Amino acid sequence: MSGQEHRLSDLERELTLLSRHFIAARGPRAGQSLERSAYVLLTRLEVGEPLTLKELALTFQIDVSTINRQVSAMLRNGLVERIPDPEGGMARKFRPTALGLERLEADRAVSRAGTTRLIQASGWTDRRTEEFVTLLMEFNQSIERLEGLTWSRTGRAAEPPPRDRPGETRHEPRDDDAGARER
Repeated sequence: MSGQEHRLSDLERELTLLSRHFIAARGPRAGQSLERSAYVLLTRLEVGEPLTLKELALTFQIDVSTINRQVSAMLRNGLVERIPDPEGGMARKFRPTALGLERLEADRAVSRAGTTRLIQASGWTDRRTEEFVTLLMEFNQSIERLEGLTWSRTGRAAEPPPRDRPGETRHEPRDDDAGARER
């Protein structure tokens, strides 16, 4: 195996472990009321314009029938609402309701507390944590560009961490896809 193959093999294993550790180590979903699919869909819908079922299916790269089942359950529970296309299109679009956003924020607080626990257990400094966030954002944004899909980012998480020392070089997230059309 070449050096590059070893690095990619190590990366694949570590990403697999990260996904397992992150979900398991945060603890049970006690205190969280949303299904995982509703959590992810609401997270996407809260930061962008309303989307059709087809647009959601493209965004998540899953079948329209799967998205339809998930959104239908969310409609029944009052988490999203169906609205006419603001641009006059025929397809109905979906946006989160006040209840959906409230429950998302409540679940997010529980998730953030678990994430905080993991970072504190790691012993990482704020600077190290910011570097990790920056690398994860760059990696995710690269994947999004490769797939031709973007995930809207708002608030502090979208800002690059500040430089701590004069002359320090840091790889900053690129905004070249900021105007890319979301499907």
